[in-house]
Amino acid sequence: MDRPGPLELGRDSRRLRVETLWRLRWLAVAGQGGAVVAARFAFGFPLPLWSCLGVVAALAAFNLALRFTYPMQARLGDDAAMAVLAFDVLQLAALLFLTGGLQNPFALLFLAPVMISATALPPARTLALLALTVAATSTLAFRHLPLPWFRGETVTLPFEYALGAWASIVVGAAFVAVYATRVASEARDLADALAAAELVLAREQHLSQLDGLAAAAAHELGTPLATIALVSKELSRACEGGAQADDLALLSTEVARCRAILGKLSSLGAQDSGPLATITIGHLVEEAVAPHRHFGVEIAVVERGDGPEPARRRNAALLYGLGNIVENAVDFARTKVTVTATWDARTVSLVVADDGPGFAPDILARIGEPYVTTRPAAERGGEADDHGLGLGLFIALRMLERGGGKVSVRNAITPRTGARITVEFPRSAFERDDKSRAPAHRPAAEGLAPAPIAATSTR
Repeated sequence: MDRPGPLELGRDSRRLRVETLWRLRWLAVAGQGGAVVAARFAFGFPLPLWSCLGVVAALAAFNLALRFTYPMQARLGDDAAMAVLAFDVLQLAALLFLTGGLQNPFALLFLAPVMISATALPPARTLALLALTVAATSTLAFRHLPLPWFRGETVTLPFEYALGAWASIVVGAAFVAVYATRVASEARDLADALAAAELVLAREQHLSQLDGLAAAAAHELGTPLATIALVSKELSRACEGGAQADDLALLSTEVARCRAILGKLSSLGAQDSGPLATITIGHLVEEAVAPHRHFGVEIAVVERGDGPEPARRRNAALLYGLGNIVENAVDFARTKVTVTATWDARTVSLVVADDGPGFAPDILARIGEPYVTTRPAAERGGEADDHGLGLGLFIALRMLERGGGKVSVRNAITPRTGARITVEFPRSAFERDDKSRAPAHRPAAEGLAPAPIAATSTR
């Protein structure tokens, strides 16, 4: 079974739900019916009552058909939702035709279907619905029954008023369509990016849960292994000096070895899980840059600080975030990437700088937003996932910020070239998970860091 990509995680949730449309359209039925009845009996306006109630009944019948055609919790596809909204436009146009056309102040309700379409449907369908709305209002500007008014009185509005009403509705519908489409698109991009970030965090959490599973397995295997050790000891005593003595001695040795391995597994999730549980800032940098040292770009690591080197417990999110920033720098550097770690009593700072072309001005202004990339679709592979879609840097920055870091992005000052990404932590936030001092000698970092899932090229 194929796993849906990040772009598909929230797609269904953005579709119109039948129950929502059903309830809103019953509200429209009640409003239209109430307005017609009030105009006829409360104000005494002479209007074609039964024709108007028939148009309102058509909306109610269509709503009942929608209720029995789809389950209430179903979400309509784009075509079905477009058909429902188009019917709403035509039904409103028919009711306005009977009650004065664009002279009727309720003509502004044409904006409602357009707004719903702009927030839930693709731009092409919103454009089609907008065209239908313009056609309906244009027809009502010239063809409609007189505006109902008090008996014995007539209201004759100049054509210029109808033209102004037509222009206001058309311009308003176009503005609503463009504005709502833009806002909805940004919300969708952010939702998709957050879904991708949650997917990455879920993978990391799954890896961290393996420690607990290993400890549980070690606990369960401890009892049968103890039984095997006891039986082997008894057999060794019974067969002392016999032909099987060597085999039983080997069995006892292997049992002891298995118990030692299980002891290590059972301590993986413990707070004091050995020297590798704590990582210094320098070790963090080395693990982040190690996978990228063999791509033809020099990576220089500079460490300088005032006081003891800060340390904290290992954090896969920080490693992932810093690793993606380094990979992005390596992708665009000409010859060298410099990673500088500095610290003092109050702050811990990481700066990743490269000698490449730097961020384009339009990209620099949007750093931190999802789907910011200039890489061609062919180079990205054209796949709907987080590889090259502008999500890698977004996820990396969010992870660093969740870890307490403040991220700033800028280009190098002329005449230098390249980009500089600075991540600054309050020292208290960086060290808050540290339960013990890190070892004085750091082990080699080669091969320790997990490969970044997908760094994003954003320049």
